[in-house]
Amino acid sequence: MNAARPRAGAATPRFPRLALAGLALLAGLFTGPARADRLVLSVSQHKVSISSSFAGAELVVFGVAEASDGAPIDDTPDVVVTVRGPREDFTTWRKAQVLGLWINTDSRTFIDVPAFLTVLSNRPTDEMASLAILRREQIGLTRNIFVQRVGADFADVVPTDPFRTAFLRLQSAQGLYEENAKGVTFLAPRVFRAEVRIPGAAPIGSYQIEVKLLRNGLVAATEQATFDVQKIGFEQRVAEFAMNDALLYGLAVALGSLIVGFIANILFRKE
Repeated sequence: MNAARPRAGAATPRFPRLALAGLALLAGLFTGPARADRLVLSVSQHKVSISSSFAGAELVVFGVAEASDGAPIDDTPDVVVTVRGPREDFTTWRKAQVLGLWINTDSRTFIDVPAFLTVLSNRPTDEMASLAILRREQIGLTRNIFVQRVGADFADVVPTDPFRTAFLRLQSAQGLYEENAKGVTFLAPRVFRAEVRIPGAAPIGSYQIEVKLLRNGLVAATEQATFDVQKIGFEQRVAEFAMNDALLYGLAVALGSLIVGFIANILFRKE
């Protein structure tokens, strides 16, 4: 005898549906509504002007962390402010002693990496989350991705790679790379500020500010802002002329050199 099959369109029992609805209601009562944080940022200036006497500047990032539903936030979260400058290619060389002379024997090229990188936080980033989350979110100076050309391949390598370590050391020595575990200060439980130092050797271009808010080891909110570093005055006009009219700029430089040499010859020639 064949087992009876339900007919198409037959009504299903209401009990399972009621049970599922009751469980969902109980889950909502015990867990409560999920709170999604959000960040509001403000930058003290959106343009840093470089002149012939430029020796550096400071830019302040202000932020407010709040719940999307307007509920107050009493606990102090973790905040990481990462500032990345224009992207460029860099080559790091390895020196070796050959026949008593130190010469460049090997090199590694870093592709499209930030020419300026600053990481500011309210405490050491190692204490904020698991290593997997820190690497995935690129939280911390050494956890940023620095793509290298290794033979025919392009990839980031282990943090202990000698070329990678040397590149970070050289950039830090020039003041272009920095990490400060006390760079974020809380003015109130949910209001913070961070001072970004722009060195005199800062490259020209657009800079990106990325702020991450972490709670209980997880990234709860991310917000971004931008500012520009650009030349002003005579230096900017010369740079624009050299870029837009390279041939005329070269001829003008050559002509200027001839004129200066001719005048110097007249002034200092021996009678």
